[in-house]
Amino acid sequence: MTAKKSALFVLGVLLVGIAVGLFLYQASSGNALATQGKGGMSASPRYDVVHTEGNNLIVTDNQKNTLYFYTIDKDQPIGSPLHLRGSLDLTQVGGPVLTPTKTKK
Repeated sequence: MTAKKSALFVLGVLLVGIAVGLFLYQASSGNALATQGKGGMSASPRYDVVHTEGNNLIVTDNQKNTLYFYTIDKDQPIGSPLHLRGSLDLTQVGGPVLTPTKTKK
């Protein structure tokens, strides 16, 4: 092999190695895509758990821009069913007042 052919061979091997490395990095980066609606794909998940302590749960619905607040009934043990207590329209964020919507029992 001539020096020019061996240099091209090494360059080709490096390019293939970089391509394989980028593919493996993309596959293992943990950015799972969530299906939304009619088979569309989005880079962000539909729901995000904002906070939980076992007796409460705060979740955002990223499609509806809504925050939901769930808690167990008073004097119930951890692991009891969580009930929706209220929600908040996140499109109100940035305004002077946020008004939550209470859920009727």
